[in-house]
Amino acid sequence: MLQMNQIAKVYRTELVETHALRALDLQVAEGEFVAVTGPSGSGKTTFLNIAGLLESFTGGTYILDGENVSNLSDAARSHLRNQKIGFIFQGFNLIPDLNLFDNVDVPLRYRGVSAKERKERIEHALSEVGLGSRMKHYPGELSGGQQQRAAIARALAGSPRLLLADEPTGNLDTQMARSIMELLEDINSKGTTIVMVTHDPELAARAQRNVHMVDGVATDIVRPSPLFTGNQATAAVAGA
Repeated sequence: MLQMNQIAKVYRTELVETHALRALDLQVAEGEFVAVTGPSGSGKTTFLNIAGLLESFTGGTYILDGENVSNLSDAARSHLRNQKIGFIFQGFNLIPDLNLFDNVDVPLRYRGVSAKERKERIEHALSEVGLGSRMKHYPGELSGGQQQRAAIARALAGSPRLLLADEPTGNLDTQMARSIMELLEDINSKGTTIVMVTHDPELAARAQRNVHMVDGVATDIVRPSPLFTGNQATAAVAGA
């Protein structure tokens, strides 16, 4: 699903050159659930932005779902991102003036999905995350956990092949965080590939595989437990 070879990212100003990623090699198999951990400033968010085609990179090759995206135009990257990738953010990023139905509807409108299909997708996605009876509620009327579930529904409505989650439980208490993790595990069990950045060791331990990043490279691999029976646990990661 995702293959990065020797990916580098350098931020330059007139006075400073910062290496956010240094020859990063990473593979994620289709259907896998990978947790990316590491200290602040280790390159996790930069990696996630590149993986989600939100940011370009300085060197290396990135193949997404069999397509080399290294030299795509901005328009081509936007099209591919819209078709194949879903995002979940720590801050939910729901529009407060729209109810849940309309929040989930926004990205589908950008994709040009018909009104009938949008309605079907929205209702299915909200039901899948346990919010089918709250689709007319506004974000401010929901708990933090429910808002994150709504954000997950928004991502799922686009039927992404790859789901990228950036600290999806960072604003939640322990119980709500576990509930969101259970939901992500259920989504993964149905075939969606998930890459999740997290600082929570308990949640990271529940992923099929951990990639630990320091100074822009993957420096540690935690292999799946022999008891694991999920979709895929065969991909490898190597850091330069």
